[in-house]
Amino acid sequence: MEFRERKRWVFFGLPFTFTVYTVKEDTLTVNTGFLNKEENDCYMYKVQDVTLKTSLFERIFGLGTIVCYTGDVTNPQLLLQHIKNAKPIKEFILEQSEIARRKRRTMNVQDISAEGIDDLDDM
Repeated sequence: MEFRERKRWVFFGLPFTFTVYTVKEDTLTVNTGFLNKEENDCYMYKVQDVTLKTSLFERIFGLGTIVCYTGDVTNPQLLLQHIKNAKPIKEFILEQSEIARRKRRTMNVQDISAEGIDDLDDM
């Protein structure tokens, strides 16, 4: 399955921008620019969390903004701004990122600081 959406103006949801988001089962790609084009890819297994944000005007025109928190060096927060079908795309990203992590057998490790833990042993 693949989703392909354009960034849109919030006003009336018109697609007059040169940003295209492509969400596949293994990668998330952002293509920007008209004269100077830039393509940014992020593997799905690097997506750690996903947030859906919708402002009042986005809700009126059926749009949404997806924020992907990734372990990618170039884009720790990947924005898919003002897109249609935001909720199904968010759910797809969550499911595919979990499947991709299981396939690669990657583990999401968080650094929890344990400073002062030795002081608790003295009690």
